[in-house]
Amino acid sequence: MTSTSVIAFLKSSAPWGMMSFSGRDSWETKNLDRSIKASVPWYSNWKDTLMEMKESSLNTATTPWFESYRETFLQSMPASDHEFLNHYLACMLVASSSEAEPMEQFGKLSQEQHRIQHNNDYSYPKWFIPNTLKYYVLLHDVSAGDEQRAESIYEEMKQKYGTQGCYLLKINSRTSNQASDEQIPDPWSQYLQKNSIQNQESYEDGPCTISSNKNSDSNLLSLDGLDNEVKVDGLPNNFRAHPLQLDSSSDPSNNIDGPDHVKSASSLHETKKANPGIIHGACLTLTDHDRIRQFVQEFTFRGLLPHIEKTIRQLNDQLISRKGLSRSLFSATKKWFSGSKVPEKSINELKNTSGLLYPPEAPELQIRKMADLCFLVQHYDLAYSCYHTAKKDFLNDQAMLYAAGALEMAAVSAFLQQGAARPYPAHYMDTAIQTYRDICKNMILAERCVLLSAEILKSQSKYSEAAALLIRLTSEDSDLRSALLLEQAAHCFINMKSPMVRKYAFHMILAGHRFSKAGQKKHALRCYCQAMQVYKGKGWSLAEDHINFTIGRQSYTLRQLDNAVSAFRHILINESKQSAAQQGSFLREYLYVYKNVSQLSPDGPLPQLPLPYINSSATRVFFGHDRRPADGEKQAATHVSLDQEYDNESSQQWRELEEQVVALVNKGVIPPNFHPTQYCLNSFSDNSRFPLAVVEEPITVEVAFRNPLKVPLLLTNLSLLWKFQPKDCSGKNDEEVKELVASEPEMIGTEVISEFLINSEESKVARLKLFPHHIGELHILGVVYNLGTIQGSTTVDGIGALPGCHTGKQSLGMSVRGRQDLEIQGPRLNSTKEEKTSITYGPDRRLDPIIVEEMPLLEVFFIHFPTGLLCGEIRKAYVEFVNVSKCPLTGLKVVCKRPEFFTFGGNTTALTPLSPSASENCSAYKTVVTESTSVCTALTSSASSVDFGIGIGSQPEVIPVPLPDTVLLPGASVQLPLWLRGPDEEGVHEINFLFYYESVKKLPKIRHRILRHTAVICTSRSLNARATVCRSNSLEDEEGRGGNMLVFVDVENINTSEAGVKEFHIVQVSSSSKHWKLQKSVNLSENKDAKLGSREKGKFCFKAIRCKEKEVATQSSEDYTFADIIFGNEQIISSASPCADFFYRSLSSELKKAQPSAHTEKQSVEDAVRLIQKCSEVDLNVVILWKAYVVEDSKQLILEGQHHVILHTVGKEAYSSPQKQEPPEMEPLKFFRPENTAVSSRPSVEQLSSLIKTSLHYPESLNHPFHQKSLCLVPVTLLLSNCSKADVDVIVDLRHKTTSPESLEIHGSFTWLGQTQYKLQLKSEEIHSLQLKACFVHTGVYNLGTPRVFAKLSDQVTVFETSQQNSMPALIIINNV
Repeated sequence: MTSTSVIAFLKSSAPWGMMSFSGRDSWETKNLDRSIKASVPWYSNWKDTLMEMKESSLNTATTPWFESYRETFLQSMPASDHEFLNHYLACMLVASSSEAEPMEQFGKLSQEQHRIQHNNDYSYPKWFIPNTLKYYVLLHDVSAGDEQRAESIYEEMKQKYGTQGCYLLKINSRTSNQASDEQIPDPWSQYLQKNSIQNQESYEDGPCTISSNKNSDSNLLSLDGLDNEVKVDGLPNNFRAHPLQLDSSSDPSNNIDGPDHVKSASSLHETKKANPGIIHGACLTLTDHDRIRQFVQEFTFRGLLPHIEKTIRQLNDQLISRKGLSRSLFSATKKWFSGSKVPEKSINELKNTSGLLYPPEAPELQIRKMADLCFLVQHYDLAYSCYHTAKKDFLNDQAMLYAAGALEMAAVSAFLQQGAARPYPAHYMDTAIQTYRDICKNMILAERCVLLSAEILKSQSKYSEAAALLIRLTSEDSDLRSALLLEQAAHCFINMKSPMVRKYAFHMILAGHRFSKAGQKKHALRCYCQAMQVYKGKGWSLAEDHINFTIGRQSYTLRQLDNAVSAFRHILINESKQSAAQQGSFLREYLYVYKNVSQLSPDGPLPQLPLPYINSSATRVFFGHDRRPADGEKQAATHVSLDQEYDNESSQQWRELEEQVVALVNKGVIPPNFHPTQYCLNSFSDNSRFPLAVVEEPITVEVAFRNPLKVPLLLTNLSLLWKFQPKDCSGKNDEEVKELVASEPEMIGTEVISEFLINSEESKVARLKLFPHHIGELHILGVVYNLGTIQGSTTVDGIGALPGCHTGKQSLGMSVRGRQDLEIQGPRLNSTKEEKTSITYGPDRRLDPIIVEEMPLLEVFFIHFPTGLLCGEIRKAYVEFVNVSKCPLTGLKVVCKRPEFFTFGGNTTALTPLSPSASENCSAYKTVVTESTSVCTALTSSASSVDFGIGIGSQPEVIPVPLPDTVLLPGASVQLPLWLRGPDEEGVHEINFLFYYESVKKLPKIRHRILRHTAVICTSRSLNARATVCRSNSLEDEEGRGGNMLVFVDVENINTSEAGVKEFHIVQVSSSSKHWKLQKSVNLSENKDAKLGSREKGKFCFKAIRCKEKEVATQSSEDYTFADIIFGNEQIISSASPCADFFYRSLSSELKKAQPSAHTEKQSVEDAVRLIQKCSEVDLNVVILWKAYVVEDSKQLILEGQHHVILHTVGKEAYSSPQKQEPPEMEPLKFFRPENTAVSSRPSVEQLSSLIKTSLHYPESLNHPFHQKSLCLVPVTLLLSNCSKADVDVIVDLRHKTTSPESLEIHGSFTWLGQTQYKLQLKSEEIHSLQLKACFVHTGVYNLGTPRVFAKLSDQVTVFETSQQNSMPALIIINNV
């Protein structure tokens, strides 16, 4: 140990370590260690106090970094003149026993201390009182010094300074060599760790030393490393490293952060690293430890405490003596003039007197000194009284700085008093804070006051008041202080009895902002993350955006790139309510950060991008080529495309058509492994199976994008991401799996969209194609693209850009490469009980097609295909079939629900001109020129329905396409004529054609392919035909046979001239039947060309006869006889195409419609009753052919057409077009129980009355001379014809049936002579004649239709009367001559 002498100044330390915020124990019961602690600097026990607060039952709102800041702040508090808690109370003079003259050194040290204290050149340190306690310590090194000499010197010291003023301290009982043998704890570690931020070079608020060295030329003065220079605000200005100084290396942009950040230094961290490795007290033994402890005890109890008691007593005596005279006179004067109590002025009324200074001997300062000494020895009651008295005096003198200090300590003293003698005066603290801040402009003292008051309020669970106090001190002069205080205020809000969570989050945001300004990036990030836990998911999107944006910024600054990307991602994927400019800024920041992340691992997997949104369930997949556009008159089949919307009803219709043709091909049975062909897969289709795609045919995937932002997004190099597993020809899987898009173009070709722009808040679809060149299994995984912004985006006011991020009105577009997966959830399963009780989803395999071998591919083109027709109009078009694949196709068929709409022509008829150009001015019908005859008789021909595809057991809806050789070779094309007939109903008609074809080579997975076409035809009204048939009165024809009928046809022009048609010409009326034919026209006028203008109606009457027996015998069951009645010079051969085609198809569809009604009747009707029903049935069909002339574009066109009227029943009208049925009126409901629910199998009265046809033959007029002969006898022949094919019993009754007086007048004037009743039996279709005589006695007009005819089947009992006489009266005229 070198021979040195040291002066150690002992400061009057405020014992904050004994401030028990969780309880108030009596200070007398404190143990010795607590008393010893009073000698160390007052800030050194601040952490102990906080530890006591933590261990208490109360939960304190604090953080470790705030505690560290608070401790450091209180350590760095400078001494001031208005308070004495930091002033030195005693001075310890230490000299070594190895000095030559220790007593002389003590004298020099005493003189030096006196010079420093009383010389005005030194403004620091501050001294408590002039009479400073001096304690002389002789330090003896036992291992190196002479102990006897030390004892003798100590005796000399006791004689000179007294036993209570000096002490001999023996240390270092062992040498440094022995120190390594034993391990004794470092006695100074607990103190040095607390103050590890300090080193020997920095100041230390502990004992201030003055050392003297023999070997030096002059004594070295070291007053805590401070000199006498003082800053304006009270802080020394030569701190080498201020404890609260911000490290300049952490943030170059924040070099100055308020007045409490003076300079930057790096020695702080170096000291922290160096201190833990130093071992102190290595030469001390346990005995030395006891000596040091005893030394401190002796100094405290024999030196320091008696000195303090003495000083208190002296100050009290001085105050009594000095204030007794002056203050009593002053007080009496004030009482006389102003009353007994002097009211205190408010803080706002006081003028700024913070610069007022008291002389050291001022009574007011003596009171303050006495209060501080009482506070030091924990006599808080007396200290409060003194502080209160001093406060009044300072306020009277308007010494606001002194008054604020007194108020502050009075409040602390009141809080520390035992037994809660008085409540904590929080308003004292509020006044002190306001005075420090507003009047004295001293933020350091105001901050100290706030820190103390906040801890006191928190200890009393007054978190709301504590938070308000902390928030009040936040200002712009210090970001670090404001950040810490705001954070503490936030913790106060969350620790309240009813936590205020939103206020907590809001103040954490404010604290994070101030931390960021202060350069504390990690603390700023932590605050924002904590606040995010509150705001997240509450619907406060703007707040979330701000927090996420700041988190992203701070994370990027701290190089936490993954966190930055995640934060910016949340901004973009939420439904942001920000402005367009703000969103553009967010997007650019995200792209810049993402680009930095991707550059760290350029060879890694592609990252998942958040934008744009992809609606995976709306993804559609189309297999096949795009539809070709129309080329002039050549129109491609519509087929299936992505432009068509899904229609469930239409999809079901196509499925039924395909099932129909597949069943026909497979002999009426649908194969069990049949699945409908699906060219377009979407969310409505059945995606449970792996779809089949044909090699070399493109696969188009439609991806639905949505841009949620208000700024446009630019996707570049957009393509599909896929995985392919090829198969060899034998079907075995290759082990290698190809996954990359661009690596195997010979396997799968990929289309790349160079630019795809999605405008703000726009939903847009992208159609991406793949071209498979090899069979195998394909899996479409997602899309890959570059996400970027377009040029010209602007920056946001108030938000800067990250370093390196280009911004500005002409910013460069930035993009990053990434991917998005297409993950489609299948339909929820709901078939079994387990599936109903749980949530399970089936597979969706629309993105996993299987590539199969090559198949034929058909394209169909329609030439001169009309879009508008008249009802019944016949138009000739052409259809072209092209095989665009490399495989031949066969088995081409077309299926349609409306077979009456089109035909390819029959098998036996000669075709009309084949080329479209040659048929412009030719008729669509096959015509023959005929000679003009005076009587228009019918020209007959016959045709079989089998030749037109309407045979027994056939399906007229499935029509084979007559290909040459039934095979279409690769690359070949064929044109076929196609006749169309406008539907009978006006309006817009959608007619579906499904073309079915197969490959010549049978493949296991795909057996056939289909092509769809939807024709849209708009029909307008043309003619409306109505026909009835009735039995003729003439029972014999030219050949002497009976059974003739009359056919009445009414044709009305109902066209509205929309198509430019002014008149229609009826050119021919034809009939088609197995048993009947038209013979001639009855009412043909001289003008053979029947014209019908607008709204005109024409009536035609034709005679129909039965076909000859020879004709019927030679015909098969499917042969029909056609009879044509011509109204012009050209005969249209109705038994040839296309007239017969449309007739047969119309007849087939009509029978199909009538089929359900026939099944409703009982099938067990007797044969005889069926014969009766057939008597009134007729199978005569009428075909009306017409022409219309249209002038269009100064060119005359001839329109042709035909209407069909199908006659079923005699006397019942039939129409060419379906009639609109008016809905029946609602009748009131009737509840009854039917007596007999059985359906009667008997025929109706109308049917039975038609069994017998009667006809009377007589002269129409007769001249009789009644004056010569009074009775006139007239012969009458009654012909009876059996219309059925069964035997009929007939009863003819000639007696008059008297029903009314009028009938007597009419019938009573003549009578029948002879037998009055005849009973006959007529065989099948037999004609019988009865010769009758009528007797007349007067002239006049008589009705001979009085005979009543009754008929019944021979094996039946019931007799029915015919109704012939009621419908056809027989009139005769009797004249007199």
